Amino acid sequence: MKKVTIDSVDAQFEEQAYNYVQKDIRPPSAFSINVPLYNLFNTKDGRYKTNNIKPFGTPPAILDSALVEISRNQIQKFLTGKGYFDAKVAAEIKVENKKAEIDFKANQGKASYVAKLSDSIFSKSVKDVYDRNKSSFTRLHPGMRYDVDSLTYEREQIYRVMKENGYFYFLRPYVNFDVIETEQPQKVNLRLNITNPATGPHKQYKIGTTYMIIAPSPDGFPDSLRNYVNRDTTGGVSFTDLSKRYRRNPILRYDFLKQGELYDIRNENLTYDRLYELNIFKNVKIDYFNRDSTGNKINPIIMVTPQKVMSNRIEGEVPFNGGTVGINISNTYTNNNLFRGAERFEFQVKGGLQSRIGNGTSPFRDIYQRDFSVSASITVPRLIIPFYNPVLGGNGMPHTTFSSSYIYALQKDVSVRNIFINSITYDWFETKSKLHSFTPLNFEYRFGNLSDSLDVNEVANNLYYATLLRRQDLTLGMKYSYTLNADKLNQLRTFFYLRANIDIAGNLLQGISRLGGSDSDPANDNPARILGLPFNQYVRPEVDLRWYKHLGGERQFIARLNTGIAYSYGNSILTGIPFEKQFFAGGSSGLRAWQARTVGPGNYNREVIGSETLRKALFGLDQLGTMRLETNFEYRFTLARKFFGATLRGAAFLDAGNIWNVRLGESISQQVTELDELTVFKLSRLAKQVAIGTGFGLRYDVQYFVFRFDVGLKLKDPQFGSGDQWVIGKMFSGSKAFKEQYNLTHAPDTYRFVQYNFGIGMPF
Repeated sequence: MKKVTIDSVDAQFEEQAYNYVQKDIRPPSAFSINVPLYNLFNTKDGRYKTNNIKPFGTPPAILDSALVEISRNQIQKFLTGKGYFDAKVAAEIKVENKKAEIDFKANQGKASYVAKLSDSIFSKSVKDVYDRNKSSFTRLHPGMRYDVDSLTYEREQIYRVMKENGYFYFLRPYVNFDVIETEQPQKVNLRLNITNPATGPHKQYKIGTTYMIIAPSPDGFPDSLRNYVNRDTTGGVSFTDLSKRYRRNPILRYDFLKQGELYDIRNENLTYDRLYELNIFKNVKIDYFNRDSTGNKINPIIMVTPQKVMSNRIEGEVPFNGGTVGINISNTYTNNNLFRGAERFEFQVKGGLQSRIGNGTSPFRDIYQRDFSVSASITVPRLIIPFYNPVLGGNGMPHTTFSSSYIYALQKDVSVRNIFINSITYDWFETKSKLHSFTPLNFEYRFGNLSDSLDVNEVANNLYYATLLRRQDLTLGMKYSYTLNADKLNQLRTFFYLRANIDIAGNLLQGISRLGGSDSDPANDNPARILGLPFNQYVRPEVDLRWYKHLGGERQFIARLNTGIAYSYGNSILTGIPFEKQFFAGGSSGLRAWQARTVGPGNYNREVIGSETLRKALFGLDQLGTMRLETNFEYRFTLARKFFGATLRGAAFLDAGNIWNVRLGESISQQVTELDELTVFKLSRLAKQVAIGTGFGLRYDVQYFVFRFDVGLKLKDPQFGSGDQWVIGKMFSGSKAFKEQYNLTHAPDTYRFVQYNFGIGMPF
């Protein structure tokens, strides 16, 4: 089989009609390597092997006239279901040189439309529920083209609504339709029927006693549970834990089948979801029984099988680089039920050594670096708030996370660093689309010392490196983050996405310092101190706003605005924003025509660093700022649905933005060079300071994740003067001379017009 075509079918139905062609006669995609791979291993002397078949690739599709007839019949039924009652489909087969083509030719005829809608619902209570809810889901209306898919959808929605309103025993076959011919051609009347069961009218059921039973081990339940069920039904629930591992309340908190409430399948599904999300059960099963066939109560039986509670993971690596070799070993212990309430505890110990090699010395004879860290975290599946116990979980699992870590790093004859970090974080869902994350306590203690015997030339090649090694300060603050519509990011629809967060630090310590009568003067390099160290004081809000516009099919347009500012004040008025809190531009998720951390701030140009030695000292992470303003536009589309076993998608993009300083002298590079006011944000200079890049990208989508490759091209580079910023012209005229001149004044940096980005996942 080399080709299958379907002629004379409306364009909107072509793809659906092709799905009715039997898979065994569908030819592979032109981009598929499965058949060539199969042929490579399973042919000999120009013939296919009949034995010793290797399991590589996929055999070619072989013409089968029986499957052709089945496909023809299915396509014709499909068209009939779309309202073309007189549709006829013929199949024409062409064979030449053992290669076959099939052409399915359709004669659709005229479509039939619905003239009138009516219903016949035997139960008044069922009719009341249907009439009350149908406006929220129905697709049926007079004048519509007859479509069996719309009838199927209506039946499914009626079934769902009944299951949400107490009709536990309601089944789909109770819903059917009559198609009534009229005197007018291509006009039919539709009648919806909802029949009663043979035993009488449909009944609504309420929840009785819920029986939750936990199996004794991951192996499952014993043959009989009759003698194990707990007779205590406090709160309408009988809780039986045969494993003796779990406390009652933390588990029953996520049972949403409450005594006395109408049965609602949404509560059943919610119970399934949350019990699985506790991450302590490998299987959850909910059954029901009705003690009195004449009554209106059903009793849920929730049977759960526990999974293994503890695990331990050991990892090791041997990093090596010209003249050095090392070893890192980590051990991570996990307990998913620490206090018998589904609390996840994780404890990690990690250590490493780095040694110089060469000159005939054995490995690890000259150890110059030692690292050790220990971290622990406990995640509780609820919000632990003093004097308040909120009941959440209807839209997502809430969590409280306590985490702590300690890092010790020693570099022989260079420095010793101690870092201690603690935090408490609350995560909860307001709705399925609104996520809140609040960290009321974030404490960081950093204490670094440079060795007295240190030769400054050893760290002069990177001033950032030296600055970070001797950093001594502490941070006490809080963070809050709000995310809207993150659950829609993988959907092809039109919506706004928002992620807004704010990080505030130092205000509480400033208040404590003042109450203690501190005589500090931060503006004159005499900051207030807590535990003997100066503390950071700043505010850092950031917003990521996106508009996803669905353009039909698999086409999508995205417009994004990402902005933030970090402002130091009070105790940090002179020392500024901590290194890790500053902004950068460039990289695979921002300005993709630039490498990360190589744009800005403002019109900053490394040419102002007159010495090549000093430029080497500032090589790398020296282009940071305290403000970012960036916008991205991206058009996404599908290139091939079957490309080496996955979907190949494309993207065209335009990125613009930059970073700036809020005040002069806020970056390390400017503290050792001439202060440049062109790095400070001013609205009047915005047009001259915006970097602009464009490009094209490929996304290899294998469903579970996406491999991404983007090529970014610089259009406008703000580091140059007004007449030279549009560097795209230099790329096509005099690029060699331009690069040579740039290298003379910017070495060790080199200039690249094109930037390649590899990544996993979408950029935004």
